[in-house]
Amino acid sequence: MKRLKGKIIWLPLLLILAVSCIPQKELLYLQEKESIVEYEAVTEITGKYTLQPNDYLFIQVSTFDPKLSEFFNTTQGTGVNQSTQNNLFMYMVDDDMNIDFPYAGKINLKGCNLELAKEKIKADLKPYLKEFNLIVRLGSNSFTILGEVSSPGQHKMSKDQITIYEAIGIAGDLTAYGKKKDVKIVRPQADGTYKTFMVDITDHKIIGSDMYFIYPNDLIYVRPIRAKQLGIGESFSLGIFSSLLALALTIVTLTR
Repeated sequence: MKRLKGKIIWLPLLLILAVSCIPQKELLYLQEKESIVEYEAVTEITGKYTLQPNDYLFIQVSTFDPKLSEFFNTTQGTGVNQSTQNNLFMYMVDDDMNIDFPYAGKINLKGCNLELAKEKIKADLKPYLKEFNLIVRLGSNSFTILGEVSSPGQHKMSKDQITIYEAIGIAGDLTAYGKKKDVKIVRPQADGTYKTFMVDITDHKIIGSDMYFIYPNDLIYVRPIRAKQLGIGESFSLGIFSSLLALALTIVTLTR
């Protein structure tokens, strides 16, 4: 009977010790493993990203005539959603997918990626300009990351194209509780719907795939591992375990 009591006392302690340790595989990125997902190879996201309402575009027109260039790059035009930054114009895409461009007026960019948007803007400017250079790029790239990261919230993308690992780095990395195998990404679509998928960032085969890149307006959610749900793991210290062990030994002694 005493042996049974001893086993009953030791069993919870062993269970606590077992679940309090986070396995090394839960902590490592880019592991060599068999993938259960068929990844689609992608090298450039800007060609796949379709412009959406409230996106901002940086647009600059350059010609051989400085005065003519200045005309198209100043507030003399009719665009009401313009602001200057680094000598480039930033235009907001409205709810009808239009930008209001100086002299050319409204230009509809529905269904356009950056390349198609550039072609449309260039076509609308050709009646007024014979030879010119046009720069068009995304101007308000940001993503939102929530859950088990050091700095959750909305973050600016440091460049036009970033990877999931760069996004996590911008957010200060995952906490010890972050579940790396099931990172959820919610991606707005041009038609107003949302595409949701899970990413295993411990899988090295993710590199170069469509899931490797973060798009503007993406929402990233990092779920907690089970250890946090049990209230142990990162904060489970040797001192706590020592106290529990001392308590167990005391109980065993008293029950003899």
